[in-house]
Amino acid sequence: MQDLKIPERLLLGPGPSNVPELVRQAMARPMIGHLDPAFLSILDEIQEMLRQLFRTSAALTLPISGTGSAGMETCLVNLLEPGDTALVGVNGVFGERMISIVERLGARALRCEAEMGEIIPETHFIDAIRAQRPDLVALVHAETSTGVAQPVREIAHAAREVGALVVLDCVTSLSGMDVRFDEWAIDAAYAGTQKCLSCPPGLSPTAFGPRALERIERRGRPVQSWYLDLSLIGRYFGKERVYHHTAPVSMLYALHTGLRLVLEEGLEARFERHRRAHALLVERVEELGFRMLVNRDHRLPMLNAVIPPFDDEASVRRRLLTEYGIEVGPGLGKLAGRIWRIGLMGENARPEVVERLIDALRAEARTH
Repeated sequence: MQDLKIPERLLLGPGPSNVPELVRQAMARPMIGHLDPAFLSILDEIQEMLRQLFRTSAALTLPISGTGSAGMETCLVNLLEPGDTALVGVNGVFGERMISIVERLGARALRCEAEMGEIIPETHFIDAIRAQRPDLVALVHAETSTGVAQPVREIAHAAREVGALVVLDCVTSLSGMDVRFDEWAIDAAYAGTQKCLSCPPGLSPTAFGPRALERIERRGRPVQSWYLDLSLIGRYFGKERVYHHTAPVSMLYALHTGLRLVLEEGLEARFERHRRAHALLVERVEELGFRMLVNRDHRLPMLNAVIPPFDDEASVRRRLLTEYGIEVGPGLGKLAGRIWRIGLMGENARPEVVERLIDALRAEARTH
């Protein structure tokens, strides 16, 4: 039986992103038990670094064993019970996914909508909160399917005024743009390791504030999912360190290293690096005839939705992958076949990465 043969790719899609060598090396460290005191010390450090990343002092932070969608489900199944009402911001695929989870657990799902590629206006969302007075408000900070950066702060504060809990999807935004859990009045948030953290997929960093933890304590029935029940998981990540499931040790080594690299760079410097790479990409692709889907004021720096200047976008994407080793992402939902999603996340938010993509596009244009 032959060893795995994996081609080298420059990952400029919506995730995963390329992984720094130090993160890859961390995953090869010796295996130890998930209840070993040495490993529990690593968990303590991960949780502290996550508090810094989410900019929170009071929240319980923990890496859920699963991708960002597991983090999404963890927040919603713990904070909602059948009969509760959730108002969900829907302007892309991941708002729709929240709706599906809310409905599956027997809660009432209300939608506050905008077209894909547009923000949900804050005034529209706030009016809906005040009219519906839901138990929970959920919105996507960085909509990966469209490249839209949704304003959060005023919406979250309006939700707090009516007593609603606020859940924020930070899967694509965390460590690529500012997330202010405490200042924005967020109650629960979740992210993914494979985006701007530049770690392999498989963990979902989450944060639960005091109001969310209080809501979980006074639930009238058990959480629908045993595996994602925070009252059980929290005893492993809390002071008791009670066994719940076998933590993915090597993935947590990777996350520890990835978080350390983020904080050593500095959050503001990292945000600025993403902004500069985004600005260069926009300049270069517009020179080649691409157009941006999203209004300038609402674009994500790490996920760029571009409209290609050619009809057969799929064949060009395929040749970028097979001939140049560069992956870019297709559109999803209503945007399938209409846009590319170009990710400049974490390790890949660098000018030399942008120039490599542009060189490949120029070579492709000359050849075809």
